[in-house]
Amino acid sequence: MQEICSGILHNHVLIVALIACLSAQIIKLPIELIKNRKFNLRYLVTTGGMPSSHSSFVGALAAGVGQTMGWESPEFAIAAIFAIIVMYDAAGVRQAAGKQAQILNQIIDEFFEEDHNFNEARLKELLGHTPFQVFVGLGLGIAISTVDS
Repeated sequence: MQEICSGILHNHVLIVALIACLSAQIIKLPIELIKNRKFNLRYLVTTGGMPSSHSSFVGALAAGVGQTMGWESPEFAIAAIFAIIVMYDAAGVRQAAGKQAQILNQIIDEFFEEDHNFNEARLKELLGHTPFQVFVGLGLGIAISTVDS
C-alpha cells in the first residue's frame, strides 16, 4: 500500500494535471468577482464558469502524457481522445442541461408567482461551459503542463 501511495505522489503527470485543475478553479474567483461584483467561495468547488477546470485538467493530462511518453505513443492517443470527449461533453451536453435547467426554473417561477406552496429546490443552471471557456481551460492546462515539464 505504501508503494502505491508513493508511486501516486511521484506521478509527475498526475500532479501537474491536478495543479492545472486546481488553478482553473482558483482563477474562477477573481473572474466572478469582476463579472458579478461579489466574492463567492463556492466557485472553488462548482462546475461551469470561466475557465473550464475539466478542460484544464484533461488538457494538462494529455500534454503531460505526450511530453512523457511521446506524441506518437498510444498512451498519448488515449489521453487526447479522453480529453476531447470530456471537453465535448463540457461544452455540449452539460451546457445544454444547464440551459434546460434555466428554462425550467423560469417556468416554475412564472407558474408559481401567485401564492402556491412549491418547496422544490431550484435546478442548478451553471453546469457546462461555452466553447470559449473550454478553449481557455485547455490552454491553461497545456501551459501549466509545459511550464512544469
